[in-house]
Amino acid sequence: MFPTAIAGSLPKPGWLAETKKLWPQWKAQGDELRQAKADATLLWIKMQEDAGLDIVGDGEQSRQHFVHGFLEQVEGIDFEHKVKMGIRDNRYDAMVPQVVAPLKLKGRVHAFEAQLARAHTRRKLKFTLPGPMTIVDTVADRFYGDKVKMAFAFAELLNQEALALQADGVDIIQFDEPAFNVYMKEAADWGVKALERAAQGLTCTTAVHICYGYGIKANVDWKNALGQEWRQYEQIFPALAASSIKQVSLECYHSHVPPQLMKLLEGKDVMVGVIDVASDEIETPEQVADTIGVALQFVAREHLIPCTNCGLAPMDREVALKKLEALAQGAELARRRYGS
Repeated sequence: MFPTAIAGSLPKPGWLAETKKLWPQWKAQGDELRQAKADATLLWIKMQEDAGLDIVGDGEQSRQHFVHGFLEQVEGIDFEHKVKMGIRDNRYDAMVPQVVAPLKLKGRVHAFEAQLARAHTRRKLKFTLPGPMTIVDTVADRFYGDKVKMAFAFAELLNQEALALQADGVDIIQFDEPAFNVYMKEAADWGVKALERAAQGLTCTTAVHICYGYGIKANVDWKNALGQEWRQYEQIFPALAASSIKQVSLECYHSHVPPQLMKLLEGKDVMVGVIDVASDEIETPEQVADTIGVALQFVAREHLIPCTNCGLAPMDREVALKKLEALAQGAELARRRYGS
């Protein structure tokens, strides 16, 4: 009961990349960088296990960014001539690559880190991929001229890699779709359909992560502007409840999301965010268990997975580790509280 997991990303060690940045620069190149990525992946697998997590991941240690780490292995994308573009409805500006030709995978994208992680843990392994709608929102289109058409083109490529990750032994494949919380009508109209195309044919557990973003200033400022009730989930959860996706990851702790919105996901596994990624304050096991208790009013215990609100990539490494320990300890306390 209450198996614990992280949303996806974890801080990169200082010997691998710049720290406390969402788009860090690597500290090495070539074979040296590949080895450093492998070392960081193994380090975080060990730390997740030591913290007591039930479901572990690679911490996205081999990716500079959760979207662009996938795009680097896609033909038809120009990384040499990035352009400045407002993303997430112009919440912040980013330097993004341009789609300039038909999209096609160059080969496997994440075989190296997925196979490495699978070989070094016996726990359930989750692997994350960017969702098609969020990719579309994080590139400049100079070819398709139709974001729905481009989203489905990306979905086909994501599906190819997801099926290969399943063959690598990955237990859970999660697609990250923060754009679902920004373009709610479009997400319900075609975003979920593109997501299902990305997950087509998978027999492992499928998941989607929808949050209010990393704990960076642009996201914190945006959340402060959303008022006392954040109801974005209300517009997209019904479409997800009717979809083939098995798990939904959402933000809960220290948010203004009305917890009763979780009822809209009845029948799905719900990864409930019980750890705040926008604060360095370490949650106590009691706070984590209390948040689980709130969620239990709306989610059946067999469907509840305590999780982090979002990724921890820009966070201090020691703070992130202590938060993982609090997550595991809080879930154990919740099992004792609510297990009978």
